[in-house]
Amino acid sequence: MHPVIARLLPRVLALLLPMLLVAAPLQAAPVQEAVFAGGCFWCLEHDLEHLDGVQDAVSGYSGGTLANPTYRQVSAGGTGHQEVVRVRFDPDRISYSTLLRAYWRNIDPFDGGGQFCDRGGSYRPVIFTDGPLQAREAAQSARQAARELGRPPSALAVAVKPLNRFWPAEGYHQDYAERNSVKYNYYRWACGRDRRLDAVWGRRARQPLPWSAKPDGAKLRKS
Repeated sequence: MHPVIARLLPRVLALLLPMLLVAAPLQAAPVQEAVFAGGCFWCLEHDLEHLDGVQDAVSGYSGGTLANPTYRQVSAGGTGHQEVVRVRFDPDRISYSTLLRAYWRNIDPFDGGGQFCDRGGSYRPVIFTDGPLQAREAAQSARQAARELGRPPSALAVAVKPLNRFWPAEGYHQDYAERNSVKYNYYRWACGRDRRLDAVWGRRARQPLPWSAKPDGAKLRKS
């Protein structure tokens, strides 16, 4: 290499390197998905879709074997499906573990026979996991939830199952809370959802706050 070029090359590279970094930014992480069952999907969709980093939440069905299930079929029982919500989120802005905390704080983890006023298998709380990483984080979140509630993990009725397939619900179920606010708010109040959440989780109800080792709910937590 010519001596002049050898002397100038480091200076040229120093000038070009910042320009190359600007021209070729780091690629954002791909959007990820999480699927949760926690009683009425109108409520769970509403509770999760406004979290910072969540791109959208869609109500649907999962857990059973019936293809293309309808609301009437699922609510009648026998399909094995639960009402679920599929959450698409940006992992650079919100982690799966944070979503799990938000999920737990929006359900009654002691009720395996349904949720709040909605009874039956289609309302059973389930965390559907996509792959071993989500399965490990879901299992860990159950242990952390039990610790925060001051109960053994065996007291929790939330199942953790591999996701098979998500089926979107009918269009009239999507964004129900926003499109039918009066009916939705009355249903949520009449169902006692928030009263029960407050009794179980205390000030952490409905909040994706970090886990705590100190229980903060009311006496109803043990019911």
